[in-house]
Amino acid sequence: MNEQPEVIVRVEKNVGRITLNRPQALHALNQGMCEAMIAALLDWRDDPEVYMVMIDHAGERGFCAGGDIRKLAHSGAGDGVEARAFFHTEYQLNHLLFTYETPIVAVMDGVVMGGGVGISMPAHFRIATERTTYAMPETGIGLFPDVGGGWYLPRLPGKAGLWLALTGARIKGADCLRLGIATHFVEFGAVEGLKKAIVADPRRIDETLRKYRADAGKAPLVSFEQDLNRLFVGDSVEQIFEFLEADSSDWGRAQLAVMKTKSPQTLKVAFRQLEKGAAMADFADNMAMEYRIGARVVQRHDFIEGVRAVIIDKDNAPRWDPAKLEDVTDAMLDEIFAPLPPDQEWTPLT
Repeated sequence: MNEQPEVIVRVEKNVGRITLNRPQALHALNQGMCEAMIAALLDWRDDPEVYMVMIDHAGERGFCAGGDIRKLAHSGAGDGVEARAFFHTEYQLNHLLFTYETPIVAVMDGVVMGGGVGISMPAHFRIATERTTYAMPETGIGLFPDVGGGWYLPRLPGKAGLWLALTGARIKGADCLRLGIATHFVEFGAVEGLKKAIVADPRRIDETLRKYRADAGKAPLVSFEQDLNRLFVGDSVEQIFEFLEADSSDWGRAQLAVMKTKSPQTLKVAFRQLEKGAAMADFADNMAMEYRIGARVVQRHDFIEGVRAVIIDKDNAPRWDPAKLEDVTDAMLDEIFAPLPPDQEWTPLT
C-alpha cells in the first residue's frame, strides 16, 4: 500500500490545492513539506489557469501545530546543520507566500501555531472557525515567535501582538477575527461546502464568503483589551514585569504568573525582535533577522531544555539559563541578533 504524501498537491478546476497531510503530528512542518509547497507555488505562480491557491489540512485535528520541534532540538543539540537548513527553507516559503500575487485562501481550522501561523498569515483570505486555536507559544520552549512573527505581531492592534509573543496565549476564532488575524469566520460544519464553492467559482470568492459568513460571537479579548494595552507597554520586559507586579487586576496577575514560567532569554529576544520588526519596511529584512536568531537560539541551552521539559519528558519544569531576566544581558542579545558570515545569511528565493 502506498503511503500518502505529507502534503497533497493538486489543481482542481482553477484552484491550486495544498493540503497538509501529517495528521499524526498535527501537520507539523518538516523540510520536505516546505519544499513540496514551494515547488507547487512556483509551478502555479505564472500559470494563467490557476486563479487562486487554497491551503488547508486533512483530517479533523487541526491546521498546523508548527515545526517539527523534536527534530530541531535533536539537530540543535549536535551541529545544528539540519535545523538551520529547515529554517532557511521554511522562511523562504514564508517569504514566497508573502510576496505571492495569486490570491491565497488559508482555512485556519483547529490548531494554528508557530509554523502554521507562518503559512496562514500571508494569505489574502484567512478563515477561522469556532475550533480555531491560534498561538505563538515559543517562549515556553526557549525558541522565539518566528515565521514572520517579528513582522505580523507588532502590526496587530494595540499591544496584542506583544502579549501573544511574551505569554504564548491561545486565542480562539472570535479573537482572531477581532485582531485581523482572520479575515472571515465560518462555522466548522460549513467549511467543506465553502471549499467546494470556492473551487467551483474562485473569481467570486467575496460573494461566496459573504454567503458562508457566520457570527463569531463576542471576542473574549474585549473583556481585557484595556488592561492589555495599559500593561504591555514600556521600554523593556523588566518594565512590563514592573507594571504587572504593581497591578491589582486578576488578569494582570495571571499574565505575570504565566510569564514567570517562560524562558527569560526568549522573552527578551521576542521583545527585541518585535521592536526591530515593527521598524522594518521589507518583510525579507525581517526574515533575515529571524534566521540569524534561529540559527543561534536553536543551539542554546534554553531551546534544548525547553523541548526536553515540555515535549520529551513532559515534566513542564524547565531549568532556564539564565534563570533571571536581569541576567540576560544586552551583550547576549547582541550576539543572538548579530549578522552571520555573508555565506551563511538567509536569502529569499530568486
